[in-house]
Amino acid sequence: MNTENIFTIDTSSIKFGKGCTDEVGYEAKRFNIHNAMIVTDKIISELPFFEKALKSLEKEKVKFSIFSKVSIEPTDTSFKEASQFAIDGNYDGIIAIGGGSSMDTAKGANLYSTYPADFLDYVNAPIGKGKRVPGPLKPSICIPTTAGTGSETTGGAIFDLEEMHAKTGLSDRFLRPSVGIIDPENIKTMPKMVAACSGFDVLCHGIESYTAKPFSNREKPDNPSERPAYQGSNPVSDVWSMRTIEVVSKNIVKSINDPEDVDARESMMLAASAAGVGFGNAGVHLPHGMSYAVSGNVKEFTPEGYPQQKPIVPHGLSVILNAPAVFRFTSPSNPEKHIIAASLLGVDTSNIDEKDAGNAIADKLIELLKDLGMPNGLSGLGYTEEDVESLVEGTLPQHRVTKLSPIEVGAEELRMLFTNSLKLW
Repeated sequence: MNTENIFTIDTSSIKFGKGCTDEVGYEAKRFNIHNAMIVTDKIISELPFFEKALKSLEKEKVKFSIFSKVSIEPTDTSFKEASQFAIDGNYDGIIAIGGGSSMDTAKGANLYSTYPADFLDYVNAPIGKGKRVPGPLKPSICIPTTAGTGSETTGGAIFDLEEMHAKTGLSDRFLRPSVGIIDPENIKTMPKMVAACSGFDVLCHGIESYTAKPFSNREKPDNPSERPAYQGSNPVSDVWSMRTIEVVSKNIVKSINDPEDVDARESMMLAASAAGVGFGNAGVHLPHGMSYAVSGNVKEFTPEGYPQQKPIVPHGLSVILNAPAVFRFTSPSNPEKHIIAASLLGVDTSNIDEKDAGNAIADKLIELLKDLGMPNGLSGLGYTEEDVESLVEGTLPQHRVTKLSPIEVGAEELRMLFTNSLKLW
């Protein structure tokens, strides 16, 4: 194998600070956006900061039309609807205001309106054809309203492929937003469960990208254009991932239990973007890969704080419930890194044995889940041993992330991991 010896670091421009939503008009003009499609959901469109963003655009005489039909946990159907809206409007820029669902929908709409194609052409292989995006997209601005996905810095967009009952997505450097406007004032109204799920997503972003298969363990592509956006852990992404783990571990409980703790919520929002820089280049692995099947096969679970229109498993929750079993499993691949991750989580690792590194991470994550009143494993979402096989089948095609596991997995390993995730305590 011709071993890879090159890694890249790509990220969006970032603007961070209280009140920076007021500058979206300035940023739109800076990127020559004159007629924008605004992508959001109905709940966000009724909140004060949304109106603030519109006034900023009006001040700079930027025209806009609002697409507010974003689906919470978007689907291929909702992606297609947003894309058609973008095509019909012939916009010269796209602005997302919302959580990961809005930002990912905006990326999809931007892609398919700029380079129209059969929907599965750009979808990650082997589910789709995995074709590369031909070139730059229209300028785009993301204003996150949760402290979770880090989508404002990454080239990924996740959705439910309804016919498969599993999540998949789009992934390409050209999907990265032009700029992320990260305003801590926009998350003051985030419900407790939304804040918890978002926070756990950030935490797993950090640990997964830090423990992912190293970039140097991949085959070097024949052409630089074929180098994937998710390359494996590397010395630069490690810096961002380590900082993410440390900041989240110190702030996640405070930020959720006390919404008035402005400093904690601000720290969580900054950590989400830092995580995006880390995992947006290194990638995530098994907790995320397994989560897509968990979300896609949801039965009747309807979490507090989310729209009750249909059963959903919030993305961050579907990730964190798999994580304890995964990190116990991956620890032998690099005990030192797993010990460092445990230490960053606040675990006393001064006398820890290498063989206990994975348990240290798992026990700390379970402690956080208990403290925040989260379900006890996948069984708390309604899954049983009878569902394990369908969860395995939904995970096997997620090559974009499962191939970044530091230990190779197949059906047998996934069965074991899902079984061990049914109950965590």
